[in-house]
Amino acid sequence: MRDRPQLLVSDREGKIFNVPFLEACGMKAGHFFRLTPEELRPLPPCSQLMMLPDRRAAAFDPETGDFVHLKIDPFSDSRRPCFPVAAFLTPGYAATYNAAYIASQTKKILPLFAYAAVVFYRGGFYAACVRVDRERRQDPRYMDMDLMRKNIRKFKKMFPKNRLVAHLENCACVNGCPAARNFFLKRYEAPLPTSPSCNARCAGCISYQPSGRCPVTQPRIRFVPSSEEIAEVALFHMQNVKDPVVSFGQGCEGEPLMVADTIEKAIVLIRKRTRKGVINLNTNASKPKAVARLCDAGLDSIRVSLNSVQQEFYDRYYSPGGYTLGDVRRAVRQARKRGVWVSLNYLIMPGLTDSVREYALFEKFVEQYDVNMIQWRNMNFDPAAYFRILKYSPEAGSLIGMGHVINGFHARFPRVMKGYFNPTKNRMRSGLA
Repeated sequence: MRDRPQLLVSDREGKIFNVPFLEACGMKAGHFFRLTPEELRPLPPCSQLMMLPDRRAAAFDPETGDFVHLKIDPFSDSRRPCFPVAAFLTPGYAATYNAAYIASQTKKILPLFAYAAVVFYRGGFYAACVRVDRERRQDPRYMDMDLMRKNIRKFKKMFPKNRLVAHLENCACVNGCPAARNFFLKRYEAPLPTSPSCNARCAGCISYQPSGRCPVTQPRIRFVPSSEEIAEVALFHMQNVKDPVVSFGQGCEGEPLMVADTIEKAIVLIRKRTRKGVINLNTNASKPKAVARLCDAGLDSIRVSLNSVQQEFYDRYYSPGGYTLGDVRRAVRQARKRGVWVSLNYLIMPGLTDSVREYALFEKFVEQYDVNMIQWRNMNFDPAAYFRILKYSPEAGSLIGMGHVINGFHARFPRVMKGYFNPTKNRMRSGLA
C-alpha cells in the first residue's frame, strides 16, 4: 500500500494517524472516488488538518474491492471511535476532491471552512488540489507579526478618530484576517469594509448566520464609516505600497452596494488625490445601476461572487433579496462596457463545479460577458450540507473532474487570467497569475 494513498483518521483528542490497509478516497456530491497519485500534491505549507466530528471516514478496501466506512479505531482494544480528517488549504490552492465521509445522523453543519481530501502517501501528507495562484499575499510565513503590532500602535496615533482603522485592528488581531494584517504591514491589498447590511442570505455567509446553524468566522462591521474615513485609509495605503489594491466588500461586512452612495463619494475623494493603484469592489453585483455609477466614479475592478451560473443553484445558496442572477449579468456587462476589470469569485465545490452542465454554462457565461479573470476559490461550507441545500444529486459519471475544469478552461481561454487574489495594476498589464 506504500504506493497508494492511505486513509487518515483522527481520535477524539485530535491525534491523527494513518490506516495502512485502507486506501484514502475523495468525495464529490456524496459519491466516493479512488484517488490516484497523479491527483495529489504535497500538502501546501500552512494548510491546516481538521478532524470532522460526528462523521465516519470513508475509504476503499482493496481486499474486498468496495468502499467502506470506518467508525471504530482499528488499532484500539477499547473500541474507541475515530473520525475523518480534512485539509483546509492555504490560499492559492483549489481542492479537487472533498474529504470523504458519511454524516451519520447528525444535522449539525460543519464550521465554515473548505474540506479538501487529505491522505498519507510516501511518508507524508498529500492533498487533492491544484495550485491556481503563486502570490504569497496571504502566506503567514511572510507576515511579520511583531512589525504588524508595532504598526498598529503607530497607526492608532496617526488616525485616532478613524473608526475604520480601529475596526481593522480587531480584524487583524482577534479574527486573524490576512487582508487586515497586510494593511498594517503596508503591503499588497488593504480592506475597506463598509456595509453592515446585505440583500442576500448566503448559506455560507461568514459574517451572519441564523441562530444555531453554525458559528460565524468574521463578525460583521456594525457601522458605516464615512467617505472621509474610507478615503483616509485608502490613500494612506496607496501612498505606502508600490503596487497597491484597496477593496470594498470584505468577509466582515454585508454587501457594499447597499451603501453605494458612501462608496461613490469615497472613490471620488481618493481619485482627486491619486491615480495610483487599484480600487476594487468585491460584490454580489446585485445592483447594475449602482455598479455603473461606481465605475464612472473611478472604480478599477470588480470581483463578482458566484457559486453557480445556474439560477436554481444560485438562488438556493444565495437566497437573494430583491434581485436575480439576471441583475448580476447586467452588472457585469455595465462594468465591462466601461472598461472595468471583471473577476469572477467562483466558489467551487467538487460535484457541482465539475458537472458537465455547469462547466458548459460557465464557459458560455465567461465568453458572453468578456470576463477578465477567474478566481478559483474553495467554497467554505460543509460539502454534504451544501448538496442538501442545493437539492442536487448528480450521477457520478457526469462529473468530469476539477483538474480538467480548471486546466481545460484556461487552455480554451488563455487570455482569461487564472488566480486567487485581486490583481494589481502590474498583474493586470502582464496577465500573470
